[in-house]
Amino acid sequence: MADRSLRGMSIGSKSMESDEGVDFAPRFQAYYDCPNGHTIILPFATDAEVPALWECRCGAEALLRDAERPEAKPGKPQRTHWDMLLERRTVKELEELLDERLELLRAGKLRRSA
Repeated sequence: MADRSLRGMSIGSKSMESDEGVDFAPRFQAYYDCPNGHTIILPFATDAEVPALWECRCGAEALLRDAERPEAKPGKPQRTHWDMLLERRTVKELEELLDERLELLRAGKLRRSA
């Protein structure tokens, strides 16, 4: 077992790579101001598209400094179970199903669920 072990350095803890000879992309710092008083500083590449809003660590939406808040996109209203049911059946069909089930329940052919 001893002759299978790797010696010399711990695997994964140190990298043999260095930053020597690496040209990093030009960057700038974007400042975001949170309504709760926090300031977020993020580095972006100069050719990157910088978002106007960024989520702060407190959960609020921080706005890019010197930017205007973008207009809220109109969202679709959330569909309820009733909406999805009405996509499959009409109200008349639902009333007929209800009457059928009530008749079976009253006749003792269905068990009541707890």
